[in-house]
Amino acid sequence: MSALRPADQALPSRPAYHGHVTSPTQPTDVTVPATDTAAESGEGPKQVLLAAPRGYCAGVDRAVVAVEKALDLYGPPVYVRKQIVHNVHVVRTLEKRGAIFVDQTDEVPEGETVIFSAHGVSPQVHQEAQARQLKTIDATCPLVTKVHREAVRFARDDFDILLIGHDGHEEVEGTAGEAPDNITLVQSPDEVPGVEVRDPDKVVWLSQTTLSVDETMETVRRLREKFPALQDPPSDDICYATQNRQVAVKQMSDGVDLMIVVGSRNSSNSVRLVEVAIEHGAKDGHLVDYADEIDQAWLQGVRTVGVTSGASVPEILVRDVLDWLAARGYEDVRMVTAAEESLMFALPNELRKEIKARGGQEAEQVKHDAGALT
Repeated sequence: MSALRPADQALPSRPAYHGHVTSPTQPTDVTVPATDTAAESGEGPKQVLLAAPRGYCAGVDRAVVAVEKALDLYGPPVYVRKQIVHNVHVVRTLEKRGAIFVDQTDEVPEGETVIFSAHGVSPQVHQEAQARQLKTIDATCPLVTKVHREAVRFARDDFDILLIGHDGHEEVEGTAGEAPDNITLVQSPDEVPGVEVRDPDKVVWLSQTTLSVDETMETVRRLREKFPALQDPPSDDICYATQNRQVAVKQMSDGVDLMIVVGSRNSSNSVRLVEVAIEHGAKDGHLVDYADEIDQAWLQGVRTVGVTSGASVPEILVRDVLDWLAARGYEDVRMVTAAEESLMFALPNELRKEIKARGGQEAEQVKHDAGALT
């Protein structure tokens, strides 16, 4: 996996970095106690609890590598519809390599190459690209594609589909576009009383993959109270990475005075991590794109800082936060491990075929950095 950083910015002199964090002290894997009186009093040594897993998920890594490979194969410019993933640093870095991000398909010159983002697109977008004779590379996360296929399947069987998600999110737009006549968007538990279906015996729920697990399950609970025959999707729609990162935050939040989540404000799963931290006991929590966005005033009276990152965040940004904290006395880094991740996805078929056609070896599976410390 490539460690993204601005193309014109070299890393400062530090210990060798190979996609993992190095810290001033050797991290220790710990179990966070339910209560911590020292932390509550603000006494004791300063420390950092570092969530694992965190950062890049398999779908994000696949999408980012897809843009990098396309630039290598075709040269710049390569057009990308919407942000390839919701992270400011990733987008800026790819722009410097020659990627051009557009909002709509008609902004791509006819005959050029366009990459669809990890969040997926509707059938209408595919048709628009075909009409403009665009060469398309579909970097949709396979877990999002699974939800699309579920929507098509249940619509074919004439179910009403209750899609739990956020209005305007690209993933929701893509999924809803698969079966617009059958899908009703439900954004929160509070919207359940207003939901109507044609046949309460033929109704199923699906969800955006990056939601809060707890809020989604509360929405499902209320929907099932209203529609007892409500069917579940064949498998979890909320992705493994979203769930794992939320579980890690839950395990550590009660023991931290301040939770710092590295991620962009348009990243749904990153925003949820801050909310989950506060809901589960963190005294304060903030979302930052870069270490220099941290306000030193947040550290007043803080003994224990929690650190994690959203699923679209390269690990180098977490390392910068750890360095920033270490310079202010938070040198003891302890890991809180909720799960081990090893999922890998192959590159999009279009790229694999192109690599093979040019005499290269067929692309191997992309393995993401699950945020482990070594």
